[in-house]
Amino acid sequence: MSNFVIACVGKPSAGKSSFLNAVTDATAKVGNYPFTTIEPNQGVAYHVVECPCKKYNKSSVCRPRYGWCNNGERFVPIRLLDVAGLVPGASEGLGLGNKFLDDLRQADALIHVVDSSGTTDANGKETKGYDPINDIEWLRAEIHAWILNNLKKRWDVIVKRHVATIRTLSDPALAHPLREWTMDDLSTFVYSFIDERFPTVVALNKIDNPEADKNIAKILKKYCMDQEAMYVSTNGDSSNIKGQKQKLKDGIAPDRVVLTSALSECFLKTMARLKYIKYTTGSDDFISLSDDPSLENELKPLSSTDKAELERIRDMVLYRYDGTGTRQVITCAIQSLKMIPVFPVKNINNFGASSSNNLENVDSAHSSSDGAFRDCLLIKAGTSVRQLAARLHDELDRNYAGAETIGNIQLAEDEPIVPGRNNVICFKTKPSYSLSSNKKQPK
Repeated sequence: MSNFVIACVGKPSAGKSSFLNAVTDATAKVGNYPFTTIEPNQGVAYHVVECPCKKYNKSSVCRPRYGWCNNGERFVPIRLLDVAGLVPGASEGLGLGNKFLDDLRQADALIHVVDSSGTTDANGKETKGYDPINDIEWLRAEIHAWILNNLKKRWDVIVKRHVATIRTLSDPALAHPLREWTMDDLSTFVYSFIDERFPTVVALNKIDNPEADKNIAKILKKYCMDQEAMYVSTNGDSSNIKGQKQKLKDGIAPDRVVLTSALSECFLKTMARLKYIKYTTGSDDFISLSDDPSLENELKPLSSTDKAELERIRDMVLYRYDGTGTRQVITCAIQSLKMIPVFPVKNINNFGASSSNNLENVDSAHSSSDGAFRDCLLIKAGTSVRQLAARLHDELDRNYAGAETIGNIQLAEDEPIVPGRNNVICFKTKPSYSLSSNKKQPK
């Protein structure tokens, strides 16, 4: 279903493992995911989108094939890659640099987990007063060096094969012919390429550490251009910024810096799983037996130690930052890729998966089964109706006869899919003819 990968990177002791545990810790009801092969260093995280089942009173029969739906909140599985070996000098093979850079090629977007406390140095060793901005800067520098060195080795061949003028969307200064480029031009091009190829979200981790406040303020001042962008950086939601042009500094946009506490999220999820509290990822609070004694048949009493830790998390993280930030990081990464949700159905009237006017035996999003809104895909913004049909199945593309959305509104082939307007789609197909099994074959 998902054809993109988000890579999670971070130096040792930055909290990358805790972050991965926080966003990929599956429970029994979320074990079903659409990826036939998951490599050892890949996991499944979940992106939350608005499910139309609530709007159309279908929550009781909403049956996601993958992930799950909770009262109109649809949890869509995505692939998360754990990239190893992030230390300065990775481009020269230091640490696990070669594996790090090889893994990176698979990624469509990056989540850079940064230790905002400044208590670990560039190699992850314990220290005091380290500036986390260094980590943000040298990650980009390592990727730049890796790509630039590869281009330099093949530059003569590239120039001979590509003699036409090359232009970049981001830097008109590179409009002159490729054969006239200097090494400075090439370096500028690589930076532009990185910004386009690897959109990066910075997860400022360990925000509840006493040393973090001054570093957070410094980072927000550098990367968040105004008060609106600062607010967005805190809650990870960029939907309220209308027409704001993304300004990149060190490859970071102002709405791609998210404050997180991965360990707090892990602890809250564990306590909820053990029935000590009620908590939902992304919430700004939890409920314990102390908060609501009427839940004595549902929740266990807390020990004094656990109660103290939960109150610390409530005061230092949930109340202060409106949540642990882990869900917002995933949301931000999806937004950086300009992905939007689409819900293909076989019956536009009941949103189910059965219809007499569609192909039979088409797998994945088009196999028959009970329930409404069985499938949800994340697709690139700007994808047309016909392009979606081709992606779902080649038979849908070959036998395409039209598409419609809610209200039996017909959709043009080249109409772009837009959330909330035409992202619930039923495809119509021409009859597919074949020789009957009892018909004699010509000799």
